[in-house]
Amino acid sequence: MKTASIPSLRVTPELREAAERVLRDGETLSSFVETAIRDEIYQRESRAEFIRRGLAARDEAERTGEYFSAESVLGELDEIAKENAENRGA
Repeated sequence: MKTASIPSLRVTPELREAAERVLRDGETLSSFVETAIRDEIYQRESRAEFIRRGLAARDEAERTGEYFSAESVLGELDEIAKENAENRGA
């Protein structure tokens, strides 16, 4: 696969020093920046999908008139968490 480059980034010396301080063993500044970009892309895509699903759920509730109380939803989530903990042997 052909690669592309990200435009160079001008930062203050303090920001560069801070980034270099947190590098892990064997990690380069370039790989750190690439990871940060990938993580931010993932976060933004996840947030957009979460909002899309929430708006779709809202529209479906308005269409059907079927709503659920916070207490019932939280109760179901508690049950799921409890089952997961039991399955892990916690």
